[in-house]
Amino acid sequence: MAKLNLLLLLVLVVCALGLVTSQHKARKLFSDLDRGQQRERQLDVVYGQLQLEASTWGLHARVSKIAVDKLGMHVPDPRRVVVVTRPAEAKQ
Repeated sequence: MAKLNLLLLLVLVVCALGLVTSQHKARKLFSDLDRGQQRERQLDVVYGQLQLEASTWGLHARVSKIAVDKLGMHVPDPRRVVVVTRPAEAKQ
């Protein structure tokens, strides 16, 4: 009977250690998941800011202002503009 009790005690200790180990792994994985989700939210905010910045850089008014102020560009006189069209391809 003592051997059986000792065996059951050993099985109980092994099961308890297994339970503690699995709970520890589960908590660690949950912690990793939470950190990953926080990083995802941070990256979503940065992505939104970058999209807003990219749309601002391409605004027509901004491009026109830079062209005039920094590059000295101006709209050409319409009388000096020549429009070149591509000739229609020969039909076969």
